[in-house]
Amino acid sequence: MTVPATAIYFTAYDQLKAFLCGRALTSDLYAPMVAGALARLGTVTVVSPLELMRTKLQARHVSYRELGACVRAAVAQGGWRSLWLGWGPTALRDVPFSALYWFNYELVKSWLNGLRPKDQTSVGMSFVAGGISGTVAAVLTLPFDVVKTQRQVALGAMEAVRVSPLHVSSTWLLLRRIRAESGTKGLFAGFLPRIIKAAPSCAIMISTYEFGKSFFQRLNQDRLLGS
Repeated sequence: MTVPATAIYFTAYDQLKAFLCGRALTSDLYAPMVAGALARLGTVTVVSPLELMRTKLQARHVSYRELGACVRAAVAQGGWRSLWLGWGPTALRDVPFSALYWFNYELVKSWLNGLRPKDQTSVGMSFVAGGISGTVAAVLTLPFDVVKTQRQVALGAMEAVRVSPLHVSSTWLLLRRIRAESGTKGLFAGFLPRIIKAAPSCAIMISTYEFGKSFFQRLNQDRLLGS
């Protein structure tokens, strides 16, 4: 799930950002935010069935062979739309996360770069900028992650007893219920584990991506000059 999601996400982000800046559809300041949101929306839509399969594997402890039968049964019962169950909460968590992440990443990277040209961003600067922006985005979107987790737990419980959920509460109703039961603190449950996960993963991901992109750009330029 992670491999195709990452490939689609970064490719879509780069292309969308170049398109938005090239056509002057938005300012350079907000282009990363819009491109990040759209890229994540497309990625979530494509990968959502795989996310559902992963949840079923974890909830019912079925083998990969049995998973095919589970998917066919779900499609027969609820149609193809059932493969995108949970798309809404995932999109509400991941789309704002990506918009905030790329917006803050470009700002922090520019601040760290100072007078250095954009194409000379070091891996260390990308790592720091990615960690900071990932932390900010993770904190601000944590309530949606809590809702998504609660829905996955409920789905797992239903799957374990072979019962189909009669009604799925909306994301906003779940947020209000969590706040009513546990207060504002409940909306930010798992704060520290999410930060510990998000900050280094975002830092490693973006610094590796920036390094790989600059490496292959130099490689292509050397080949062109050599020919």
